[in-house]
Amino acid sequence: MTEVYRRMLSDDDVDMPAKCRQRRRRRIQMRRLAVVSASSTGPLPSLGQREDPEESSDCVPEGKRLRMVEAGDLLATNSTCTISGEEVEPTTGEPKTALTNGPVFGTMSISGRSREMEDAISVRTSLCRPDINLKRPVHFFAVYDGHGGPHVAALCRERMHVFVEEELMHVNCTGESECGRDSSSQGKEHEENWRRVMNKSFERMDEVAISACACGSVGFHCRCHPLEVALRGSTAVVALLTPEHIVVANCGDSRAVLCRGGKAIPLSSDHKPDRSDELARIEAAGGRVIFVNGARVEGILAMSRAIGDKYLKPVVTSEPEITFTKREPEDECLILASDGLWDVLSSDLACKVACECLKEGSNGATAAVLNLNAGRPNKEDEGAERLYPSRSVLAAALLTRLALGRKSSDNISVIVVDLKKS
Repeated sequence: MTEVYRRMLSDDDVDMPAKCRQRRRRRIQMRRLAVVSASSTGPLPSLGQREDPEESSDCVPEGKRLRMVEAGDLLATNSTCTISGEEVEPTTGEPKTALTNGPVFGTMSISGRSREMEDAISVRTSLCRPDINLKRPVHFFAVYDGHGGPHVAALCRERMHVFVEEELMHVNCTGESECGRDSSSQGKEHEENWRRVMNKSFERMDEVAISACACGSVGFHCRCHPLEVALRGSTAVVALLTPEHIVVANCGDSRAVLCRGGKAIPLSSDHKPDRSDELARIEAAGGRVIFVNGARVEGILAMSRAIGDKYLKPVVTSEPEITFTKREPEDECLILASDGLWDVLSSDLACKVACECLKEGSNGATAAVLNLNAGRPNKEDEGAERLYPSRSVLAAALLTRLALGRKSSDNISVIVVDLKKS
């Protein structure tokens, strides 16, 4: 018996490196096949259109395919690169310049070290062509970070862009004068129109969230416990990209950051209960901030604004803070992410990393940074770099890996939009 045991140990020791290399090669091949198959399926489904239920799952955003890898890899990704609304075939270089009319972006969303996936990402290129934007396309990007379960975040992924589109199309104006573009006073009116759109969209989303149960019922016509509805919610950071402006609406502690000229410009501010103005608002509404493993509203919620959370209304509000930013030639990229990234990476560092990824001829630098947490060079990772369809996807993947390397314990969701190519 002892001889058999020793022989088995020695065999495993000999085969272990070879087996590891074989498994890694197999994973890389599977990823390559997954990217090629995804790019050959044609354009993304239109709004409201679902894939065959046997081929997709409710937890996968519309128009995207989830590429699964082994659990030990920790980078099970939900990523895509879209140019003018069409998926791009993976290449070793940059996408063709003839196709760079629309937004070039990359996304990644992983559960990380958390047991449950509560984040959700939503991207809708060419969401609509409203009068307020002179019939030009508006592009929609959003990150949702759920708490108490994934249901409110998933609901936001399915409905928020619908509400934003409807509200945008309800704004009637024709020509630059009526849209408020030919004077400073009318410019302010134009900005207020966008703010009203976002405020109304968040209000409608909150009404749906507080009346929808995890089982799918709306209006409490189910036998689920009331807490299934009352203590669930989600953050929401939504960015609307137009040729002239970036409109960001934020509710919670997810964050949007603009990289301009190598510097990080915050387009949102985290809603933490101990923020001075938020603390004053909470106390004025009759609420309390109790420090239990950090500042929490009534000792429960670690953010002061969120969609859902019925039992904490009106202390926890769904009203977003909105920024209206004019685009400049120095703008490099836009980063939207959940707090799983921002808890361990500063905005400045995230911008530096993303901008380095997006630079021309930066393959060597990004490959080196990809191995910062590995402890030694990895030839397979260098080959896997070719799997990313664009530098935006590579930037999202790199930011995710850095957050994991810095021991982020939360879900991590990242969107990187290349503004130079958008």
